[in-house]
Amino acid sequence: MRYNYLLDDSMDHTLTWDDSYAIALQLIERHPGVNLEEVSLGMIYRWTVGLPEFCDDLQLANDVILSAIYQAWFEEVNPL
Repeated sequence: MRYNYLLDDSMDHTLTWDDSYAIALQLIERHPGVNLEEVSLGMIYRWTVGLPEFCDDLQLANDVILSAIYQAWFEEVNPL
């Protein structure tokens, strides 16, 4: 897949809410084949905070951030 370069072990894997694309890539890896039409923002939140690489204030999450993660995921698995 075209995003493997971001998963190189030599890189710092700490993720924050600002890393919507990197979070989306991690969610793609952990939830392959998921039907995005059935994914809610609540699921995005739970899956994101459950990532071992995630380290940020949980209360900073909001619909805009979660939607950005969802959009990055959608665009990655549905390229034009």
